Amino acid sequence: MLRTVAFAALTALTLPLAQPVAAQDGSLTIAYLSGPTADVPDPRIRYNGWMSNQMGVTETLMGLTTGMELYPRLAESLDQVDDTTWRVTLKEGLQFHDGSPVTAQAVIDSFGPIIDPDSDFYNPRNAGLLGIETMQAEGDLVVTFTTSEPNAAFPWILTEPGVVVLGAPSEDFPINATGPFVFREAVADQSYTVAANPDYRDGVPAMAEVTVRAVTDPAAAALAFEAGDIDLVVNYPETDFERITAGDAQGLTVPTVQLYWLDIDATNGPMADARIRRAVSLAIDRQGIVDAALSGVGGEPAGTLYPAMMPWAADIAPTYDPAAAEALLAEAGAVKEGGQWMLDGAPLRLDIVTYSSRAALPPTAELIQAYLMAIGIDARVSIGEWGANNDAIASGAADMHLQAWGVAPSGDPAYFPGAVLASDADSNIGGYSNPELDALLAEGRQTFDFDARLAIYEQVQAIIAEDAPLIPVFHGTQVTVARAGLEGFLMHPAITYWLSPEVRWAD
Repeated sequence: MLRTVAFAALTALTLPLAQPVAAQDGSLTIAYLSGPTADVPDPRIRYNGWMSNQMGVTETLMGLTTGMELYPRLAESLDQVDDTTWRVTLKEGLQFHDGSPVTAQAVIDSFGPIIDPDSDFYNPRNAGLLGIETMQAEGDLVVTFTTSEPNAAFPWILTEPGVVVLGAPSEDFPINATGPFVFREAVADQSYTVAANPDYRDGVPAMAEVTVRAVTDPAAAALAFEAGDIDLVVNYPETDFERITAGDAQGLTVPTVQLYWLDIDATNGPMADARIRRAVSLAIDRQGIVDAALSGVGGEPAGTLYPAMMPWAADIAPTYDPAAAEALLAEAGAVKEGGQWMLDGAPLRLDIVTYSSRAALPPTAELIQAYLMAIGIDARVSIGEWGANNDAIASGAADMHLQAWGVAPSGDPAYFPGAVLASDADSNIGGYSNPELDALLAEGRQTFDFDARLAIYEQVQAIIAEDAPLIPVFHGTQVTVARAGLEGFLMHPAITYWLSPEVRWAD
């Protein structure tokens, strides 16, 4: 039976900013923690789509409001025909940057390489999330998708930045998309520049040109802002936020779907014991971390996977109980001698790895170290590269990796636990395996009824809280600092939207 998917009413996606104080020219320079992966970074490859979506170059069939609700973006409507069939109707009159029309066949031509393992544009992450078996054009404006199995997340995955609609590339338009800004040039790992699209359907953008520069050191980004080389810093150091915004700079913050969490080696060493994992969780004062490492502006303590703004968040509060942590250590066979916990005749030592491109990570790791040492666990912290840290967890060379992930960048709950905790998941670095959890994750992907899915993911979160295969620390807040006078910059919980035609310098 044909069922039209209900969407939220699309309202303005901008937040009110501080009063402008001075007029500027029509360019904007942004500092961000990463840059493009190539001089022409195709949005379908790896995570290039995030930057092209943030910079207003590419658009997706579906979008997310600031309330994390679905709305039709390039689509006019989305209908569910049956458990495995979806019909998307495009808006009329859409054009790519080169002026050619956006058609159903163009959608198929864009999506085909994403799901084709033999394509240069194959994206295994998005291919797996989509689960497309067939695509068929019905005239110029209708595409019918058939999935290989029931996939309740399908409408939400159509918001993924890498699931984009592109036209044929050319020398003038190497990324031939539909957004309010046109790709102009990039330098791999350094910068990405866009220009206003004069033919955009919702009006010409107010900002003529925008460049994002990759500045991996947050402190260096802050210095560049104060020197006047940067107009806006995304992921501004939280500890300096109060000082910088006490002057002329405007501070922008919004709760996000970003979770800062400890990935765990669940197969080697002491953390293979769930009692020790729970003890570590109970020993961490998350409010203390938010107050100290985040200066009270960078996040909220996390007891579970999803932030409170999302309906999927289970009612599981973070618990700080050092005495209960020590009781669990004793239950696991550890013995405390002279203030130090011993396990199997040796000091109980836990190695924590993290990386520095997010300003909050190193101090958070150091605070976790301090909380563990306070109850007698020998904890060590090392700063490295994200991929190398994962290798350390996989090889048993480290016990925990403190990192940040968007747990629901598309608004759907299935992605994060399925990616990091399902027994066969590629990102299950720590080797955790739980058949009960696997069954729930599979059921959650294939259940369409909202209340039934809600109950499933409450069970998922309850298992995670009890077995501690990962440890949530805090839900991140996007902390951004901009020059006075910037208006319309989009602060969004999914962190995948920045530029709209309304971004401007006030007169």
